[in-house]
Amino acid sequence: MQKAVELEVEGLVLRGMEHVPDEAANRPVPAAILFHGFTGTHIEPHQLFVKLSRALEAEGVAAFRFDFAGSGDSDGEFQDMTASSEIRDAKAILDWVRRDPRINPERVSLIGLSMGGYVASIVAGDEPDKVDRLVLLAPAGNMAEIAEQQAQALGQAADADVVDLGGNLVGRRLYEDLKQIDAFERAKPFRGKVLILHGMEDQAVPYEVSLKYQNEVYGERARLHLIEEADHTFNNRHWEAEVIRETVRFLTDVDRSR
Repeated sequence: MQKAVELEVEGLVLRGMEHVPDEAANRPVPAAILFHGFTGTHIEPHQLFVKLSRALEAEGVAAFRFDFAGSGDSDGEFQDMTASSEIRDAKAILDWVRRDPRINPERVSLIGLSMGGYVASIVAGDEPDKVDRLVLLAPAGNMAEIAEQQAQALGQAADADVVDLGGNLVGRRLYEDLKQIDAFERAKPFRGKVLILHGMEDQAVPYEVSLKYQNEVYGERARLHLIEEADHTFNNRHWEAEVIRETVRFLTDVDRSR
């Protein structure tokens, strides 16, 4: 059943949706938490997160998707968002889901798209005992480099507190925060299984970033699934279907050794 939910984190209300299968009324079920990307929401392009959540629910996995503070319907201003604030929100959501009596706390996995993948990988690395499996969709492990390039292009990094990126007001604190975080090192402590999906024609985050996650962070624990011709957010029904199919298969695989 799909239902709107709220969670308060440090005085800000995060708003989102839960998709909990009927069988949760009789026994705790596995769950997945979906983290959206930079300037995204709990819906994501072409309703990718809605479709993925419904597909997971249909296979007996509860899905939870929130807007981070400052994004979508949640409280806060986007210009106050930092990588650290999204990591804080994500950890609070993880703890909230694990406390839910309908959910098996040992079977909570994370799914992150773009910057949401950056966040998910760090949360799993910081709190590896709380995360079962990890799915990274075009993970933006290069967020610091992206911020640097954008700041240089705008010529405002050194002297502006807020930069206008297509109508989204981005605070300088995000830029400064990203420079202090080594996303790949923070991700390394996670010992669970990882699925990474990336489009080979991604112009926002090159698929080589996912190769780095596989080769330098997760090693044999990760499976990298590259999608030919796909862009950053899988904007084609065939690419979308492949992402959903592979993600659901990975999170419902009964062979827990894989």
